[in-house]
Amino acid sequence: MFEPKNILVPTDFSEFSDKALSVASDLAKRFHSKIFLLHVVDSLPQQCADQYCIDLSLLKQLEEDSIRGAKEKIQEELSRIRALGIDTETDIREGNPHQEILRVQQEKQIDLIVIATHGRTGFISHLIGSVAEKVARSAHCPVLLIRK
Repeated sequence: MFEPKNILVPTDFSEFSDKALSVASDLAKRFHSKIFLLHVVDSLPQQCADQYCIDLSLLKQLEEDSIRGAKEKIQEELSRIRALGIDTETDIREGNPHQEILRVQQEKQIDLIVIATHGRTGFISHLIGSVAEKVARSAHCPVLLIRK
């Protein structure tokens, strides 16, 4: 029987991610697993596009605000999970979300990734692909997709 010991839960702090965290928490309690809660701050947009440029200091401020907000939210999640008696580790990274998720999967020897999918459909979603889909295609461990 599959009994994961290290469960990675990427979060964007949405209601969908909350549902994935709830499922992961149930699994962690059942199998005495550790949860690795990860938030990835997407890389900064390009400073210039065509002839329009955004001030670099504004971009840096946006990044700092995003990281500060993520730290506050992840601490709230951490308190909630630890109240359930689940061993938990958190991490906030900057970069491409699916690449960082896969990097953490290897670094932390993750047995299972529990990730929310926003359930988008259509041509654009098919063309671009979601973070959850990219993770599911490339992960070296089972991936549990949680739909809304």
